[in-house]
Amino acid sequence: MSLDSDIKVSIIVPVYNVELYLEKCLLSLVNQTLKEIEILVVNDGSKDQSQPIIEKFQQDYPDKIFGFTKENGGLSDARNFGIDRAKGKYLGFVDSDDYVSETMFEEMYNLAEKHTAELAICNLQKVDENGNITQKLTQLPDFPEKIVLENNLSVFSDISYFACNKIFRRELFQDKRFKKGIHFEDIELIPQLLLECKTLAFTANYHYQYLERQDSISKSHTTKGLDILRAVETVSVNFKQSKFSTQTKALKAFQILEGVYTFLAYLAFVKDADDFDKMSQELDSFMKNSSLKNKDILQYKRFGKNYLLSLPLRKKIYYILSLLRLRKLVRLLTN
Repeated sequence: MSLDSDIKVSIIVPVYNVELYLEKCLLSLVNQTLKEIEILVVNDGSKDQSQPIIEKFQQDYPDKIFGFTKENGGLSDARNFGIDRAKGKYLGFVDSDDYVSETMFEEMYNLAEKHTAELAICNLQKVDENGNITQKLTQLPDFPEKIVLENNLSVFSDISYFACNKIFRRELFQDKRFKKGIHFEDIELIPQLLLECKTLAFTANYHYQYLERQDSISKSHTTKGLDILRAVETVSVNFKQSKFSTQTKALKAFQILEGVYTFLAYLAFVKDADDFDKMSQELDSFMKNSSLKNKDILQYKRFGKNYLLSLPLRKKIYYILSLLRLRKLVRLLTN
């Protein structure tokens, strides 16, 4: 991977059957105020009209848009394909049905450079197909621009592990890639990259617009959700080998947020009773192997506040019943 010093950020856009959304996504990228960018658009075996859209953008923006086609290999494979070809100092990942503000990459690049940060983060918000904001996803409330990780390792357990609202120093990917063939690849990889960092940069601006599609695959919940637990287990092993290995409180908090709360949030939408029971049992095993007690989970604090108490009543009840293993009541509540 030879470094091209003219390119500040390489933006990798995996594409798979997104003809309805791709133009809006690419327009938001070619209009970035940061000019020294390359946009690597990886067509991962689309069967719709995505390719003609990519080719049109290549013609109109030959210095910015670089299109590639490959056999379908999934999101991780497409991202890795882009990483292998990226030339920028930093890498960013944008999903092809989402879009971003025109100043996103300029502000994040400048912040990363200003604070010599290996990773920069912005806020993001969910939008519907009409562009209406449905939820603001605040990442680091009340945090400064510069975060020294060693002194703020609570960040490791508190942030959301989306790839899309961050830029990464390319060196972080020297020996690491997204794991192919799994769901929740971000939870598996991004925490490992974070553990390689010394400094983070943060902007509170909501630069990233995350589209909630009605036909999204995330709406179908199956035993694929067990990949969350596998991802947390992988990260746990990595943590214990990292320079932060003695800060076990941060690891336990990560296991609680991602391995218990995130997993239970997914489990709530699993319709098949056998899948639900199997996944519940896997969660019990995960908690036992990770030495997580109900008391720890109920007392878990995110950004200094009790997480469970911050949730709506219905979610509170669901989580408490789940932790008490009252599965029949849980299924009545969630179906």
